[in-house]
Amino acid sequence: MKSKKKKVSKVLIYLALALLSVLCLLPFYWMIRSSLMDMSQIFAMPPIWIPNPIKFSNYKEALNMIPFLQYFFNTAFIVVLSVAGTVITSSLCAYSFSRINWIGRDKVFGILLTAMMIPFAVTLIPTFIGWQKLGMVNTYAPLIVPAWFGGGVFNVFLLRQFFMTIPKELDESVMVDGGNHFTIYSKIIMPLSKPSLIVVGLFAFMGAWNDFLGPLVYLNDSDKFTLSLGLMQFQGMYTAQWQYMMAASAVVIIPSIIIFFLGQDYFIEGIAMTGMKG
Repeated sequence: MKSKKKKVSKVLIYLALALLSVLCLLPFYWMIRSSLMDMSQIFAMPPIWIPNPIKFSNYKEALNMIPFLQYFFNTAFIVVLSVAGTVITSSLCAYSFSRINWIGRDKVFGILLTAMMIPFAVTLIPTFIGWQKLGMVNTYAPLIVPAWFGGGVFNVFLLRQFFMTIPKELDESVMVDGGNHFTIYSKIIMPLSKPSLIVVGLFAFMGAWNDFLGPLVYLNDSDKFTLSLGLMQFQGMYTAQWQYMMAASAVVIIPSIIIFFLGQDYFIEGIAMTGMKG
C-alpha cells in the first residue's frame, strides 16, 4: 500500500509540475505566436492559438524598422563591461569580508546588507543629479561604472557565503609557502568558486541585458539606445505594431535563453552550495 501511495503521489507531483511548466511557458508561446501573425489575429476572440498563415516576414520587417545591429552592439558593450566589473569587484569585496580579519568587519557587512532594503526609486533622483553634475548623462558611464565599485550588495553576499565554505587551511598553506592574499584570491578562491562566479555573472548579464529604466533615464541620443529602448519604438502614442514588437522581443530574449541553458548546471550548483556556512 505504501509503495502504491508513493507512486500515486509522485504521479500527482509530476502532473502538477507539468501543469506549472505549461503555465510558465504560456507567455513565451503567446509572444512567438503573436510574432507570426497579422495584427488583426493577435487580439481576435476567441483566441487564435496557431497562426494561419505563418508570417516569418514579421521578423525581417521588425529588424529593418529599427537599427537593430547598432542597438545590439550598444547593449553588448554595456553588458560585457558590467559583467566583468561585477564579477571582479564583488569577488574582491567578498574575499575581504570572508577571508581577511579586520576590525569591525562583520558590523560593516551587516550595515552593508541593510542597503538591500533601500528601494531603487529612493536613490534614483539623487544618483541622476550626481551623474548630471559630473557631466556624464547621455553616456554609458552611469550604466557601467557602478559595476566596478562593489558589484552590488547581493552579489557580495552570495560570494561571501560561498567563500566561507572553502577551508581556511588552504589560506594558511599558501601563507607558509610565502604567498599573500592576492595569491590566495587568484590561485585558491577563484578557481574553487567557479559555480558561484558564474551565478553572479548570470545575474549581472540578465540585469544589464534587460535593463530598461537605466538607459531610459540616462540616454538621450537614439544612436546610443539599447535593445530595450529600441523595442519601445514599436509603440506609439495611440497604436502599437504588436506583431513587430513581439518578433523583435523574441530575438532579444534569445541570448538570455542561450546563456541560461549553457550555465544552468553551474547556476544550480552555485545556488545549492551558497549559504552552507554562515
